[in-house]
Amino acid sequence: MQLISHQSSKWFMIGMASIFLFSAVLRFWQLGRFNTLVFDEVYYAKFANNYLTQTEFFNAHPPFSQYIIAIGIWIGSHLPFGQEIVNNETGSPLASWSYRWLNALTGSFIPLVVGAIAYQLTHRWSYGFVAALLIALDGLFLVESRYALNNIYLVIFGLLAHLCLIIALQNSQLKQKKWLALSGIFFGASAGIKWNGLGFLLGIYLLWILAWIIEFFAPQKKLGYTSPWQNLTRLNLIQLILNLFVIPIITYSLLWIPHIILNPKYGFWEMQQQIFSYHQRIGSGADTHPYCAQWFTWPLMMRPVAYFYKNTGLLDKPELSLLPLYSDIGYPKLNPLIFDVHGMGNPILWWFSIWAILLLILMLFNRIWHWEKNRQARHKKIKLKQIIKFPHPSEMWLLLYLVINWLSNFLPWIRVSRCTFLYHYMVALVFSILGFSWWVDRWLNSLQIRFRITGVTIIFIVLLAFIFWMPVYLGLPLSPQNWQLRMWFRSWI
Repeated sequence: MQLISHQSSKWFMIGMASIFLFSAVLRFWQLGRFNTLVFDEVYYAKFANNYLTQTEFFNAHPPFSQYIIAIGIWIGSHLPFGQEIVNNETGSPLASWSYRWLNALTGSFIPLVVGAIAYQLTHRWSYGFVAALLIALDGLFLVESRYALNNIYLVIFGLLAHLCLIIALQNSQLKQKKWLALSGIFFGASAGIKWNGLGFLLGIYLLWILAWIIEFFAPQKKLGYTSPWQNLTRLNLIQLILNLFVIPIITYSLLWIPHIILNPKYGFWEMQQQIFSYHQRIGSGADTHPYCAQWFTWPLMMRPVAYFYKNTGLLDKPELSLLPLYSDIGYPKLNPLIFDVHGMGNPILWWFSIWAILLLILMLFNRIWHWEKNRQARHKKIKLKQIIKFPHPSEMWLLLYLVINWLSNFLPWIRVSRCTFLYHYMVALVFSILGFSWWVDRWLNSLQIRFRITGVTIIFIVLLAFIFWMPVYLGLPLSPQNWQLRMWFRSWI
C-alpha cells in the first residue's frame, strides 16, 4: 500500500511539473509580441512605472498589484537582454515584456495551487492533477497572465489563503498558528489587489457558520468522518477574529503605505472613500463600455472582451505595435490578417463547469431534504431507510466548500451597478472548475468502463477546444475567415 502511495505521489509530482512547464511555455512564448499597452495595461503598467519614477497619480484600485508589476519592470529593465524593442507608452522607454513577465510567471503557478487545494481537500492525487490540468486549459487565465493586469494576483493570493487555511486545519496547534497567520496575510494581500478579493474571505466566514450549525444538529462524533472544514469549529472566536479579520486588515492597511507616501493628497480612509465614490460614478451598459457584461451572463461566457484587435487589411500604414511581426506575415495589403487577443475562456470548459456546479447544488439540496426526512422519522420513531447515499458523507464537506465559495464570489455581484466584465467571474470560475474536476475524477476512477471513457473523452474535448481557440488567446495571425470561425456568437465580437 505504501509502495502504491509512493508511486502515485511520484507520478503526481511529474504530472504537476509537466502542467507547470506547459503553462509557463504558453505564457512566456513571444510575451512581447505586441509592442504597446494592451487593454488595461494603460492603467496598471503606467501606474507601476509611476511608482518607479515617483510620479503622483490617482489609483481606482488598491495598489498591491502595481507594486508587483513595478518590481517586474525594475528587474526586467536591468537584465542584459530583451531591450532591443521598446516603447514609451508607460512614460519611460520600456520593453513590453519587462512589464509582463512577472504576470506570466505568477499565472504559471495558479494550476499548481489549484491542484494543491484539490489534493489537500481529498488526499486524492488524481483529483489534484485533473483540477490543475483543467485550470491550465482555460483561455482567460492564459490571456490575463500574458499582460500587465491585476486579476492573476487577486486569484493566486486568495487561493494561497485558502490553501494555508486548509493546511492549518489539519495540523497540530503549534504549526496551526503559523499557517493561520499566513492565511490571514494572503487574504489581506488579495483584498490589496481588488476589493472583490474579499469574496475569498466571505466564503470562509460562511463555512465557519455552517460548521457550527452542522455541529449543533449533527455532532462530529456521530458522523464517523472528518474534513478540514469540520475543524473550523475548533477555532475559537479569538483565533478566528485575529487570523481571519485582524491580520487581513493590518496587511491591507500596510500595503497602502508606499502609495500614500507618494500621493499624500488623500490619507488612508480618504482613499477608500475616493475609490468607492469612483466606482459608484461608473455607469453600465454599452454606452459606458462596449464590452460591459452583466453578472448572470458570465458563466455562459456570453460577452468576452477584445483586449487587442488589428486587421492589417484595414491599415493605411504599418502599425507600430505589429512592426516586429511584419517580416513573418508579409505585406498586409496583399495578405490581410487579423491579430486578436480575446479575453475569453475555454467555452467547453466553462459550459461544463457551470453545469457541474449547478448539479452539485442540486445534490446538496437532495441530501439536506433526505437528512431532514430521516431526522423527522427518527424523532417519530419510524423506521425509514436512507434512500439517497450519493455522494458519500466524506465528500459532502468538499461539495459544500465548492458551492459556498462559488456563490460567495458570484452572487455579491448582483448588487454591483457599475459596468462589469467577464474577468470578474475568474474567482468563482476556479470553484466551478474544481466542481467539474470532481465529476471527471469520479468518472476516471469508476469501476465501470463507460464512465472512464466519458472522463477521458471530456478531457480530450476540453483540450481540443483550448487548441482551437488558442490563436485568439495568444494573438496569432488569422485570416478573416478563420477568425470568424472562432467567433461563434455575435455577442462575442
